[in-house]
Amino acid sequence: MSLPILNCSTVTKFIEDAEKFEKCINECFVKLDIDGDGLLSRKELRGGFGSLLPVGSVSEPREEIISKLIDTIFERFDEDHNGGLDSKEFKSLSKEMMLAMARGIGSSPVHLALNKDSLLMRAVEHELATM
Repeated sequence: MSLPILNCSTVTKFIEDAEKFEKCINECFVKLDIDGDGLLSRKELRGGFGSLLPVGSVSEPREEIISKLIDTIFERFDEDHNGGLDSKEFKSLSKEMMLAMARGIGSSPVHLALNKDSLLMRAVEHELATM
């Protein structure tokens, strides 16, 4: 776990570097696509998001929250309605999530605890590499 300082421009500049962002998203997609079929199923996505909600962190049961999140994601991002997210749909989801995080962080620098493999940590590493 790292404790970098970042702000919204850290995230948006990473997204704007299309080549680096795409490479990172493709790596994430491959890690999540456990069966290697080129689509992220609800089960595979659940595995990826499941670790984000610690047990006891909210009043609703954890599985119910994750199920609602997955349902919302598939309604919004499964453009071809085939029951799986392809790499293009996953990129769209990831980009929208990252931009939402950037808006939430705002322009003032914040100090966050980040997993070394997280997309936000990749944004920090990108910023450091371009300085």
